[in-house]
Amino acid sequence: MRVQLAYGSDGLLVDLPDHADVIYPHHLEGLPDEAEALRQALRSPIGSAPLSALAPVDGTIAIVFSDLTRPMPNRRVLPVLLAELAHIPDDQIVLINALGTHRPSTREELVWMLGEEIVTRYRIEQHDAFDPERLVHLGETSRGIPIYVNKTYVEAAFRIVTGFIEPHIFAGFSGGPKGVMPGIAGIETIMRNHGFDMLAEPSATWGHTHDNPIWNELHEVATAATVDFLLNVSINRDKALTGVFAGNLDAAHEAGVAHVRRSAIVEVDEPYDVVVTTNTGYPLDLNLYQTGKGISAAQQITKKGGAIVVASECRDGVPEWGEYRTIVLEGGSPQGIMELVGQPGYRRHDQWQAQLQAMSQLHARIYVHCDGIADDELRRMYFEPCHDVAVCVEALLQQAGPCARLCVLPEGPQTIPTLRSH
Repeated sequence: MRVQLAYGSDGLLVDLPDHADVIYPHHLEGLPDEAEALRQALRSPIGSAPLSALAPVDGTIAIVFSDLTRPMPNRRVLPVLLAELAHIPDDQIVLINALGTHRPSTREELVWMLGEEIVTRYRIEQHDAFDPERLVHLGETSRGIPIYVNKTYVEAAFRIVTGFIEPHIFAGFSGGPKGVMPGIAGIETIMRNHGFDMLAEPSATWGHTHDNPIWNELHEVATAATVDFLLNVSINRDKALTGVFAGNLDAAHEAGVAHVRRSAIVEVDEPYDVVVTTNTGYPLDLNLYQTGKGISAAQQITKKGGAIVVASECRDGVPEWGEYRTIVLEGGSPQGIMELVGQPGYRRHDQWQAQLQAMSQLHARIYVHCDGIADDELRRMYFEPCHDVAVCVEALLQQAGPCARLCVLPEGPQTIPTLRSH
């Protein structure tokens, strides 16, 4: 059979055996009129007064938007949001790029995300988690973690957080409070929340929120920083909006999570010998760091000692930004990474991604098909290069034996497969 994998901007068509189980998210049709759906959600929000009635005419309005590594359709959503704030002078509105610990976006990338008119018309601030002068201390979480959040956001008269809801590798679901933490939080807050013990918790995984210690803490941070209005959306594989959830932080996000859960969580009867996955295409497959999400999604249904083949373009390389590569190399092996980051008091930027990678590599052999990273670099990161997905899969199936089972996740972490309870 021929399967279109979400890869880069154009996709990747591969020939795979007919006996493969191909799992997509349960398809939801796109909304017939996205702009109207957004307007109605902003005017009749969940658990809140309409946005235009809430936003004060005096003082700064801060709007947080997702960065380049998320498939949030900012270019289609933000113009409608800003139109509802037409009574606010342009110079009182600031858009904050929720970079977390990611690199700043270039102007070209901002235009791609937001459109030329928004980039030209409004002030845009790129969050910097590493600059203490641009952060405000808001106390501590119940675990004693210091809460540092973007100063411009905290000092604004009114705070709006936008985002996209999808299953998340260790926070359960994205959207909601994740726009604040880690989106516009300080590095100390992020690192303590993403620490070794927290990621090792069984409930810190796909699809879990209120029973997840990571999610609960990032919710504490968002509550301390105050979210006056939330605007979250969901999308299908064609990147069309399938739902709009606006209003109160908790009520709107929970409605969105319930909606996404119905389409994204798919049960299977037993694990597979080989699983082919992606990282949902550009911009999510921008680099190897982000690719860990697609790998982790496949890991949920891969036999211990099995194989995962991930197609992820990685046009931005490993990347150069952050300490992810350094920590992986210092570990010397997947087990070495776990021992390194598991040391008491160990705290390094990007250690969470190195830990998640090691956890996957200790579970299965992982093969990477990409255009942005050389073979020797992939091997240095303990991955095996895969130049041809079909050829690689055929060889792995032969190794696994005549009864080998194959699964394909063409949309990667847009589908979270889980083993059915018997």
